Amino acid sequence: MVSPNETMVTEFVLEGFSEHPGLRLLLIGCFLSLYTMALVGNTVIIALVTSSPGLHSPMYFFLCNLATMDIVCISSVLPKALVGLVSEENTISFKGCMTQLFFLIWSGSSELLLLTVMAYDRYVAICHPLHYSSRMSSELCRVLAMGVWSICALNSSVHTGLMTRLSFCGPKVITHFFCEIPPLLLLSCSPTLINSIMTLVADAFYGCINFILTLLSYGCIIANILLMRSAEGKRKAFSTCSSHLIVVCVYYSSVFCNYISPASSYSPERSKMTSVLYTVLSPTLNPLIYTLRNKDVKLALGRLLLSFSH
Repeated sequence: MVSPNETMVTEFVLEGFSEHPGLRLLLIGCFLSLYTMALVGNTVIIALVTSSPGLHSPMYFFLCNLATMDIVCISSVLPKALVGLVSEENTISFKGCMTQLFFLIWSGSSELLLLTVMAYDRYVAICHPLHYSSRMSSELCRVLAMGVWSICALNSSVHTGLMTRLSFCGPKVITHFFCEIPPLLLLSCSPTLINSIMTLVADAFYGCINFILTLLSYGCIIANILLMRSAEGKRKAFSTCSSHLIVVCVYYSSVFCNYISPASSYSPERSKMTSVLYTVLSPTLNPLIYTLRNKDVKLALGRLLLSFSH
């Protein structure tokens, strides 16, 4: 409960990168360029998958979902961060902060689940190719995608709802460039035990369990590839999953650095750096990785560009 002498916080101040004023112009240029690249790249991926019959397969269907979540993730963070870089003080209302938190948790957790589903898709394609079309039917793919979006929306609603129940009556400066659970919990003047427990449960499920499932899928894939006698077969099999493996490594490394640690050891500087990796760099790099390392996507992109030139 808030005592009579305490005032409830109705807005927060995002610290952003104000401690580095000399880097402001550089950060504006970098973030604006990365945001543009992420929007264009992921929109192109969505356009290619929806318009190219050759890309109407489970792998590209899930890639289209990943591109959508990448747009949601970076759009929930960067516009407000850019506002903070060009203005003296970057304030955000309590409702605005909770909205940003909801979309960030929703997109972030959805990406982790999608990466696990995509790993399973590659496992079935390489280890059980004869049963691929029956196991990964279009109906199952739609159910999996809807399940990912729904489960993660529920997870985000729980965390956001728990955050709205807390009282904020002291300092209002969030030591980050967006609203995130750890720095918000540090500002609360009411008990945060339930929030911390639910955060650990979510970390265990989305981070640890999904990571283990992804490792199991790739363990089976690598074992199967090593048993292949044909060098060409090995090369082709590895090329179909190498892009996804790179994306998994980039995303999980940044998530583990940022979230798999107790709230008491929270470091603002470290959190900002690792957050840039998964909220900004990852959504920007994903389209490039899948485009540059995938022959089917490059061919579809070539046809799309050719159609525009005529």
